[in-house]
Amino acid sequence: MKRLHIEFPGNSIFKTQIKLRITDINYGNHLGNDALISIIHEARVQMLQHFGFSEMDIGGAGIIMSNLAVQYKSQAFYGDVLLLEMAIDDFSATACTMYYKVSCNDKMIALAQTGIVCYDYAKEKVTALPQVFIKAMQRQAE
Repeated sequence: MKRLHIEFPGNSIFKTQIKLRITDINYGNHLGNDALISIIHEARVQMLQHFGFSEMDIGGAGIIMSNLAVQYKSQAFYGDVLLLEMAIDDFSATACTMYYKVSCNDKMIALAQTGIVCYDYAKEKVTALPQVFIKAMQRQAE
């Protein structure tokens, strides 16, 4: 099996902390893979809100996820406080990639990336990535 490798690009544009709840823990007594996906979703929503956007409006259009990749590095446990750092790269006319670095006490827990496509929910079709969003994200990465 070919191993997945995610490389976190450049500087973080946003950081947040999320404490693991008992519902985030699986039968192996550690962070469940499904819970990690929910946690990165929460980080994405917090990041967008921080910059005055939402998943339904990033400057005149919404977003929809086209893909997700996760590279697990280490376990996390109930009560751990995760540090999530985010970066955005690979801008195109209609999409970008969001990256997530998840750590706890300087220990890497996971790296993830989501393909984000700009989407017009009213018309149910892909649309252009708003320049205001691209500029705001690029300005933060500098």
